[in-house]
Amino acid sequence: MRRLEATFSALQSAGRKALVPFVTAGDPSLAATVPVLHALVAAGADVLELGVPFSDPMADGPVIQRSSERALARGAGMGYVLDTVRAFRTTDDRTPVVLMGYLNPVEIRGAEAFARDAAAAGVDGVLLVDLPPEEAGDLRAALAAHGLALILLASPTTPEARLQRLVDDAVGYLYFVSFAGVTGADRLDASAAAARLDALRAASRVPVLAGFGIKDAASAAAMAAHADGVVVGSALVAALADAADPPAAARAFLAPLREALR
Repeated sequence: MRRLEATFSALQSAGRKALVPFVTAGDPSLAATVPVLHALVAAGADVLELGVPFSDPMADGPVIQRSSERALARGAGMGYVLDTVRAFRTTDDRTPVVLMGYLNPVEIRGAEAFARDAAAAGVDGVLLVDLPPEEAGDLRAALAAHGLALILLASPTTPEARLQRLVDDAVGYLYFVSFAGVTGADRLDASAAAARLDALRAASRVPVLAGFGIKDAASAAAMAAHADGVVVGSALVAALADAADPPAAARAFLAPLREALR
């Protein structure tokens, strides 16, 4: 978690917005993931979200669903994901890495074993889409004991009472889902999300990042006007899927978004 804290502190001091790309581990190939992560950092990524492939990604649209299917077919299980972070850390000990996925692969290992192994690999945080905060106590404690953040999600439909709990429990950053729907849906309305984001930032002790529906420089800039940063996933995953040179495609995709957030 220290890398997350240091990164967001530096961004705040510089008056900059965070740019957080998401890629699925193992797609477009097992060998490409680490070079793609480094390319994203070179293009201006502040934090990396690494998707843990899962067979039933209920919050994801078809682009990320298919990327998970391809990665699983190549053997990209949790062991591969942690090995990937470990390999990335051999030359980058600064950029935070957050694992994003679903509870089942974590439960299979057990909270304590997963937290220990993730911390040893160099992971900084974990975001589990299907883990209700009311049921997260044991895992949160295990992660915290190993210096990892459990990243929480809020949405436009989150009730006020639950939102207060999220704000109270949030560490690392708070992920705001910009609309009710799945990743990659073309439904982003920055103006509709603005008031909710403004209120959430005013109440939150940690940075608030906006994700879902952000696909290019224009949508990134529009959402960043009301958030501490943005997460871009499906559009990047799609750009990498058929790329002849995945690291080059990653740099080409992310560079305009970085420029739009300056």
